[in-house]
Amino acid sequence: MRNSQNNRSAQTLHVYRAEMIRVINGANLGDPLGFCDELMPDDVYRLSPVAATVSLGVATNATPPFSIAEDTEMGTPGFDLYLDCCLTFMSTSGETMECIVLVETDETGSVAQVYALPLGTMTADSEYALVGVDKDNALPRFAQAACASFTGGTMITMANGAQRPVEDLRVGDRVLTRDDGPQDIRWLGHHTARAVGDFAPVLIREGTLNNSRDLLVSPDHRLFIYQRSDEIGVGRSEILVRARHLVNDTTVVPVTGGFIDYYQMLFDSHQIIYAEGIAAESMLVDTRTSAALPKELDSALGDLIPGHKRSGFGALEVQKSLLSQPNLADLLRKSSTS
Repeated sequence: MRNSQNNRSAQTLHVYRAEMIRVINGANLGDPLGFCDELMPDDVYRLSPVAATVSLGVATNATPPFSIAEDTEMGTPGFDLYLDCCLTFMSTSGETMECIVLVETDETGSVAQVYALPLGTMTADSEYALVGVDKDNALPRFAQAACASFTGGTMITMANGAQRPVEDLRVGDRVLTRDDGPQDIRWLGHHTARAVGDFAPVLIREGTLNNSRDLLVSPDHRLFIYQRSDEIGVGRSEILVRARHLVNDTTVVPVTGGFIDYYQMLFDSHQIIYAEGIAAESMLVDTRTSAALPKELDSALGDLIPGHKRSGFGALEVQKSLLSQPNLADLLRKSSTS
């Protein structure tokens, strides 16, 4: 079942083109959002009243940088994509919001486009003062958002069949995996994030995918489904589907507002485990997520967990074009039971 190669994984980001965010007061008056070295703290930006996000497909490579994926609305497939910096804006109401600046470059290394990836909600025709510019934490902040994460309270199936909340797990605990039986947890991560926009967790209500209770996961967390009948025309029985692609505003919904505690777990290899009774992936370390690890673990990952970078289920992920059906969750439940 498992692909022996480390398949490239694609992620869709909803970004603003930089020219949609311009300085209306300050040293760079009239300029669009730019690179770290061009930015001036205290400049006030306005998001254009006609601004709308565009879909940017991002693919991992064996080594940084990222690249523009084939399935993208914006950008040129194959062009490099760099994470330039992480900005902190303050709205007129005093609330702060982070935003990652991404830079697309062409074959010659010249800038093709600059994008803004808000880690919160930006409102059209609103003003934002630039209060912080961080060159070092863009990748770690992006990595946290890209990790497959369970939320606090999620019940994980242990090797002995017992159910334990994810926040109570410890390194060395043995968890039941679909392909390799009981496996030791090698690392556990935890961070708190704002539950807003594209980064809000996705709630899969009890029974929607035959889950025993409500399941709340990060939006790009991939769920494993074994199809007894191929209801969506993917051409194989074993598939992975990102939680965000299941949203139907009834049985699968984003949960926004406040903050959310996210938990990650790492095994000797990328695994399918069981959460609230259904199969879901563990954390996969790749160029998007490695910055979420402590530096001492990331630098020694190949020695400490030699099998991990050879693992991955990328070939099982369903193409986005097959997931546009409004009753997708119902079809997948039917496919797994019929």
